[in-house]
Amino acid sequence: MFINNFDPIAFQILSLEIRWYSLAYIIGIILGWTYCKKKLIKDQHILNLFDDFITYLIVGVILGGRLGYALFYNLKYYLENPFEILMVWNGGMSFHGGLIGVIIASRLFSNKHNINQFIFLDLVALSAPIGIFFGRVANFINSELIGRATDLPWSVQFILIDNIKRHPSQLYEAFFEGIILFFLLRYFFTKNYLESPGKISALFLVFYSLFRFLAEFFRAPDSQIGYLILNLTLGQLISVLFLVAGTLLFYLKNNEK
Repeated sequence: MFINNFDPIAFQILSLEIRWYSLAYIIGIILGWTYCKKKLIKDQHILNLFDDFITYLIVGVILGGRLGYALFYNLKYYLENPFEILMVWNGGMSFHGGLIGVIIASRLFSNKHNINQFIFLDLVALSAPIGIFFGRVANFINSELIGRATDLPWSVQFILIDNIKRHPSQLYEAFFEGIILFFLLRYFFTKNYLESPGKISALFLVFYSLFRFLAEFFRAPDSQIGYLILNLTLGQLISVLFLVAGTLLFYLKNNEK
């Protein structure tokens, strides 16, 4: 058993607290941006536009993630305390909400420059596992999104939460949604899937949704929501919707002439 007593604050500059979760976002964006520019983008025009696209992407992730959390996971609370939606430093971000924000941001940017939005969405899909990995590790450090109880030898006791031994579900997700997903999509990139914009995005939705659905069996449900239909969590139900969307998108893109 491992005892988790990490401090969510990485370091402090005067009265400014720098948290691990913030660092995870920053590191994920910087590494993803570098990976796209150095390894993925071959078209000079797309390369010239990519720096401007990153601004849209960051806004989409933050707004989508925060609004998604408020709408999907704690609507009643935020309807009663609407100004707290702006307090992102208090925690509470939805991956699926952030994904919707990225899709909208990509659409707006692509329309502005008259470019197929899937060109940018495919680049995001290929680099997103980097950010997901660091984000899940930060979740583990912060003792949030904790796992279900277990007596397995690698169980973790999150002493900031309780004395129960739990699955390190955040690390399961970091491995499958981060590392495994990265190399899976990298494999399809080597098969020139970027030449058919949209396929990589579809595969990202399919594989991420599968990994997230399975990982949720080891993750404690949100206390304010609990279990829903068929004893599934909200994260699993949303993942099913995205899995269906990804499958349909791949079918459509694979049959385009």
